[in-house]
Amino acid sequence: MKLMVCIVNNFYVENVEKQLRKKEYRMTELASTGGFLRKGNTTFLLGVEEQHIESLKTVIKEACLQVEQTRGKRKGNESRFTSFIVDANHGLPLLFQ
Repeated sequence: MKLMVCIVNNFYVENVEKQLRKKEYRMTELASTGGFLRKGNTTFLLGVEEQHIESLKTVIKEACLQVEQTRGKRKGNESRFTSFIVDANHGLPLLFQ
């Protein structure tokens, strides 16, 4: 199991979230600001099996491209999203009964 930390520019967030839900990815969404990519970003935390990482990145990229097809690319916007993959083998799921 891997944890994808994906920081998405707010210009694309609505469609990224919509497409992730449509593909039935489970995620945690955090409004985020800070020194890394400054203001105007949302961070998604997604648990994903290693074999599905590339397809997940493809879903996110295609969601961003869909936005650009309808609204154009935002000027001064260098990146659509940045993602990090973290090994999560030692995490334990919380089970409630």
